Amino acid sequence: MTTRERVKQLIKVWPKVYPTAHCELDFRNPLQLLVATILSAQSTDKRVNMVTPALFKKYRTAKDYVDAPQAELENAIKSTGFYRNKARSIRGSMRAIVEKHGGKVPETMEELCALPGVGRKTANVVLGNALSSAI
Repeated sequence: MTTRERVKQLIKVWPKVYPTAHCELDFRNPLQLLVATILSAQSTDKRVNMVTPALFKKYRTAKDYVDAPQAELENAIKSTGFYRNKARSIRGSMRAIVEKHGGKVPETMEELCALPGVGRKTANVVLGNALSSAI
């Protein structure tokens, strides 16, 4: 059995083993979850969920984040802590998404981990919660 086949089996069984498990971050699409997950580093999900409604209303596409002035984005996410690094990571990731992926969040671990500010943990959150059909 390949790894992919094992993962597919686990995905089917997981809801039975953990029926109430869900992502605590509020999001509507993979791009929003990627941003929220980057913001969640060294912050609480509750704090991130307080910041993201206004953020997601203002920045709807990856290009919107790229075009945002660094200081403006930093101010919008300041309460999550480490806001300068997070803003740089978000803008870098969004730039790569626009330039290399046609504005769409990549659907593989390798491509996600190649984005600035995205490691395996963030990639796993996005893949498992917003892109589970891509597995």
